[in-house]
Amino acid sequence: MTDEALTAAIRRHEERLARDPGSLAFAQLADLYRKAGRTQDAIALCRRGLARYPHYATARLILAKTWIAEERLDEASAEIRTILEGSPKDVQCLRLAAEVERRRGNVDGAADHLEKVVKLDPGDRESKVLLGLLRADPQATGESTGLARVLRDDTFATLTFGTACLEQGCLDEAAAVFTRLLRKDANNASAREGLERTLGARSRRKG
Repeated sequence: MTDEALTAAIRRHEERLARDPGSLAFAQLADLYRKAGRTQDAIALCRRGLARYPHYATARLILAKTWIAEERLDEASAEIRTILEGSPKDVQCLRLAAEVERRRGNVDGAADHLEKVVKLDPGDRESKVLLGLLRADPQATGESTGLARVLRDDTFATLTFGTACLEQGCLDEAAAVFTRLLRKDANNASAREGLERTLGARSRRKG
């Protein structure tokens, strides 16, 4: 959506909500605010709406996404838990739960959520690929290619090597290094950043 289209959509939804303040359209408007980078407006609107409609899962999901954009993962996780308590098979929410855990550096926790996603939605190729990256264990692979052999040795599971793989476009290998580092130390901020950069690069390559 272009900036002009986003601005026009926000204006339409603001007018709609002004005509009917009790409308559930507040969630759509909050999501548009989030996409426009107006995260504080999105949070405030979701909170007001959820005070009236506490069981409106869509609004709670949008609020969780907005908290993630603000890098407030504890708040996002609280909203996600509330949704999953009522709808444990909510695939969209499980994907978001995986993202929160991944951003925390908890790659195994993220993979656990993704395993549930692919069981519930076998056609979700993106989640399958991401699950494969997070679960990949170069030490267990039978491949004998150069990088595969190198990655079996913990000596090379370093930020420097992971960054080099990323810069050379070896994205699967970079992901393997960063996830290995995060399993050792989930608080390794550089490894978390490296993994997010790698996944971003994969997404851009795909697009």
